This record gives sequence, structure tokens and C-alpha cells, in this order.
Amino acid sequence: MHQPPVLLENSTAVYEHYLRHRQNRMRALATHAVMGYRFRPRVTFDEGAREQLQQLLRGKQPAIFALNHLSQNDPHAVAAMAWCSPLRPLIGRVRMLAKDELFDDPEQRRKIDMMGGIPVFRGKDHGIRAVNAAGQQMMDVCARRLTRGDYLALFPEGTCNTVDPARVQAVGSGIGHIAFRAAKLGAPPALVCIGISYGERLDPSIEPTKEEVRSASFYFRRPVLELPSRPIEIARFVRTELQSAVDGAVKSY
Repeated sequence: MHQPPVLLENSTAVYEHYLRHRQNRMRALATHAVMGYRFRPRVTFDEGAREQLQQLLRGKQPAIFALNHLSQNDPHAVAAMAWCSPLRPLIGRVRMLAKDELFDDPEQRRKIDMMGGIPVFRGKDHGIRAVNAAGQQMMDVCARRLTRGDYLALFPEGTCNTVDPARVQAVGSGIGHIAFRAAKLGAPPALVCIGISYGERLDPSIEPTKEEVRSASFYFRRPVLELPSRPIEIARFVRTELQSAVDGAVKSY
């Protein structure tokens, strides 16, 4: 399949491509297995969350997995967590949002595509007005992929938290718009919030070491099957749920 360059001025072709793109599931499984061996995450659950998550996945309801964002290494730790948790059967069917600059290098793009990446053109990088149309296209692609049996994983804070790793930062309305649009298309998604902790950080502006990433704590909240009706209300709800997940990850570290 032809790969259009991931450029803002080329956003229509980019999102048409990622609406159709399919992951190589065998390679994705192998990569996740390697990540699981390397990073060895610790995965814990809210009371009843494991059983409810397994029931959700058996029922094949669309779902959005929301995680807090602490480090550029988060995607590796998340891949390891997926291999070491009930999410393993979903590997190869989960799409993840990734900033557009990560698609510049062809080899890195190949890896991100294999892991299910969908590019995001961020306002902080290109300007709010400049990315408006691309943002609408991105949200439509995510919603439509949810209707086709894919799952979506994202960091709703939008950028790494360099302030306080124990407190969820502002959550943008994007996750709310995606969920809202999927519901209008007949595929209302469940929400599963997953907290990440790398332990106490004396200076949150300094990236965690590889050893700290290897010992990451992940904490699953119980799935929420029905979300508020308005995008902004969904975003507020996500922040509250995600904070509870982060509290659990910190406590379980």
C-alpha cells in the first residue's frame, strides 16, 4: 500500500491511508512479546476490574483505553503491559495516536505503523488554527475504526507530564469528540482508564531511567460502559477516572 508522507498539508491523503491501513499482526505479537520480556511491567486491577475487562472484550464492544503520559518511553512500557495483561488478544487490533514527527524517519514509521500508530498534528507544533481540519479528520478516522472492530489507545493529556507524575494534567476534548462520533455511528465505546507510575520522581522534568521504565506499575480501573453525552463532559469524566487509575498505579508501585 502506498504510504503518503505524513505532512500537515497532505493530511487528507494521510488520513485516507490510515483509515484503510492494517497492522501486521504476527509482527505486532512478536514485538509485544519482546517488550514484555524486556520491561516486565507490574499489572494490578481495581476490584473486579480484571473480570469486567475480560467480559467486555468477550462482548466485542468498542473500547477506548486512556493512559496518563509520563515519558517518551511510555509506548514501549504500554506494549509490554498489553502482552502481560488481558489485552494480549487485542494486539494487532489496537490503534494508538502518535505525534506526526515520529513518522518522519522511514524505519521508525515502519515500527509505529506495525504498532497501530495514527498520526496527530498537534496545535502546539503547528498552530491551533492550522491543525483544525486535520484534527477533524483524525477524530473521524478514529471513530470509524472503532465501528470496524478496532480498539483505540491514547494519552488524553496530549503531552508528557513534567509537572507532577501523580496528578493527571488537563485532558483535551479530543477523546470526547472521538467517543461522541463513534456513538453517533452506532458504536458507543466503553472507557478503560489505565494508570502508569514509574515511582516517585524527585524531578518530573527528567525522563525516567530505563530501569524505572522496566519496573512500571500499571493499574486498571473498571470499564465504564456508558459515557456522558457531550464531548466536554466525556473529557472531564476521563480526567476523573484516569486520576483514580493513576492513584492506584502509584499506590501499587
